[in-house]
Amino acid sequence: MSDDILVLAYSGCDTCKKALKWLEARGVSYTTRPIVDQPPTVAELRQWIPQSGLSVRKWLNTSGQSYRALGKEKIDAASDTELVEWLAKDGKLVKRPVLVTKKAVTVGFKPEAYEALFPLHGS
Repeated sequence: MSDDILVLAYSGCDTCKKALKWLEARGVSYTTRPIVDQPPTVAELRQWIPQSGLSVRKWLNTSGQSYRALGKEKIDAASDTELVEWLAKDGKLVKRPVLVTKKAVTVGFKPEAYEALFPLHGS
């Protein structure tokens, strides 16, 4: 089962820690990939962004240093293709955690979104 669920996370990220705790509390096995050391590739992003149902701009970690370093003006002027390339180069620019399953891709941690993917059986 863990091969089916991939979580791209950053160890210093509280939101990532909450998401991983949520999965563990429900007995969901997963594989973790360090998003800073191994950011999503351009090919992965081209597949995952449409699967997430979000625009590429919703994948940006707007509260991070990488975002501030680029500057809102530069980001606003960038094309989606440029944004995908930047996200693939800098894992800290990606909103996290990124949860990838065979059925869906979620960005950030919202318990209700996780609940929809992993409903409790026979509670």
